[in-house]
Amino acid sequence: MGIIDRALLQSAEGKLPTMLDRLRVLVNCESPSNDLAGLETCAALLRPWLSAAIGRPVRLERMGGKVHLLAEAEHPKVLLLGHFDTVWPVGTTARWPFSITDGIASGPGTFDMKAGIVQAIAAIELLADSSHVSVLLTSDEEIGSGTSRTLIEEQALRAGAVLVCEPSADGGAVKTGRKGIANYRVEITGKAAHAGLEPEQGVNAGVELAHQILAISSLANSETSVTPTILAAGTTINTVPESAMCAVDARSWTTADLERVDRAMAALAPRLPGAKVTVSGGVDRPPFEEPIARSLYAEAATAARELGLVPLQAVRSGGGSDGNVTAAIGVPTLDGLGAVGGHPHARSEHIEVDAIPERTALLAALLARLDHN
Repeated sequence: MGIIDRALLQSAEGKLPTMLDRLRVLVNCESPSNDLAGLETCAALLRPWLSAAIGRPVRLERMGGKVHLLAEAEHPKVLLLGHFDTVWPVGTTARWPFSITDGIASGPGTFDMKAGIVQAIAAIELLADSSHVSVLLTSDEEIGSGTSRTLIEEQALRAGAVLVCEPSADGGAVKTGRKGIANYRVEITGKAAHAGLEPEQGVNAGVELAHQILAISSLANSETSVTPTILAAGTTINTVPESAMCAVDARSWTTADLERVDRAMAALAPRLPGAKVTVSGGVDRPPFEEPIARSLYAEAATAARELGLVPLQAVRSGGGSDGNVTAAIGVPTLDGLGAVGGHPHARSEHIEVDAIPERTALLAALLARLDHN
């Protein structure tokens, strides 16, 4: 490790108390995806931190009622991408506030992904020149990025490279691929009848749903999951169900296979005479295929080696992120550059405090390398 690399790590270590203070404030500022007031408060908290770090104004971009933060470079070479919305409802911090015990920090949204935001801001502060870096922090990632997707795509194309500060995989591995996600709602219309007196006069939507669930489940293979999740049918115990529904979660590593599933879902047809099948939904996040990450992963692995860190591992993840969006439009993307920890969306969500300086230094070193490439 050279003098510059050692100094970068030491500088990151010196920022740890400030990062933990910011993280405590940020986690305790609750920001569930559908709480507009909470999101506005969180954006107002982040805006001066980011503006001071990057040395230029940060715009509030309001779309569809949601607020997003954008620090746009004049001639960007890289986009730092993250989100400040969480899955946790208002009131969670009253029972589970931010805390640190034995080197483990926890609290709602700590791992996914408020620690990643704090680390990104600190990494920018470590740069001698951040004029090549754009930053976009959105507030609707956890609910599909409906209002921010166009903005994400525009900024990714301008920059030409995207670093996503979502949580790392186990042990600090970065993510070089993610499954694409499709969501569907299958609605069955049958005909009600008395279940005891004349069931033959009805069309049992529950039975039709059972046929459809078997057909849907058969679309899965070793690379693609197709999972019926929410199921419902019927109204009373003595009535042939006249309606039924199921939700379906489909995920695949490849665009081709997700499109195969999409075509098959659209082609679902009733098995019972008189039944009607209606399918809505489709592909929500396209797959993030591994080749799009190779060049950035090589740069990150080199940066880790020069910092004297353990070799940087890479994995694919079954979960989705906004990295799926940027990778799908052909922009080189590397994900999972945020905190080291575990159990996102769970009460055991946590991060490793000792890993914060190393991850911050790694991100700073990678940003610096991309400025010179």
